[in-house]
Amino acid sequence: MNLINIQGVRLEVKHIVAPAGAPRRTPIVFLHEGLGSVAMWRDWPKQLCQATGREGWVYSRRGYGQSDAVPNVRAPSSQVHGQRSGRLLPDYMHHEALAVLPALLQELGLVAPVLLGHSDGGSIALLHASRHPVTACIVMAPHVMVEDISVQSIEQARVAYETGDLRERLRRYHADVDCAFWQWNDVWLSPAFRGFDIRLDCRTLHAPVLAIQGLEDPYGTMAQIDQILLPEHQIERVRLAACGHSPHRDQPQHTTAHIAHFLTTQP
Repeated sequence: MNLINIQGVRLEVKHIVAPAGAPRRTPIVFLHEGLGSVAMWRDWPKQLCQATGREGWVYSRRGYGQSDAVPNVRAPSSQVHGQRSGRLLPDYMHHEALAVLPALLQELGLVAPVLLGHSDGGSIALLHASRHPVTACIVMAPHVMVEDISVQSIEQARVAYETGDLRERLRRYHADVDCAFWQWNDVWLSPAFRGFDIRLDCRTLHAPVLAIQGLEDPYGTMAQIDQILLPEHQIERVRLAACGHSPHRDQPQHTTAHIAHFLTTQP
């Protein structure tokens, strides 16, 4: 495990080397979902890097995996010397995309990478790409707005965490499992977050976009990728049958094949 200090916070980072003999291509940066981490991706990022002939970088956001926890994660939000603590604010994905991620990319020496984001990570990828140059933007089950189906499923996740086995299942992936869960769950179920909407931000994207959505996703409908309003030549939309919220886990072969094909035309 490697920990990199970004703006006073230690973030867990994993590097995946490109396949031996592969020509130099733009690296892929993987952005995890709301309860994800480096470990929760399992070996899929390595498989994708092998399939595409690229190196990869995977990191855990603050409060996830082995990255530093958020102090007092269920207390009122506060900020001291630029450091946030307490509950996440409704702009937490904007903060990650526009403050944390640029600093991380600079530290890693990455310029205009391929961003690959899942769920919250997809939203973060879109927001970053709307303001910063990237080679391509790949999003799986992103959130461009808040739907009732999303809130209902997140309410069910709270019940499963408090009364079921979800907490125990997540413990293997996070050093502070309560921080990981509550920072995500509390902000998503807060009234202020219902106004989250990045559709206008998406209109300023210049990079090519691949958007993948499972037809059986309990956290979002096809509107999440249909509402990324870009010219048809700029965006490719993939709708996967027999697929829920995690295309790379539910349909790994199809997902990898779609991404590999998409990236054949990218440097």
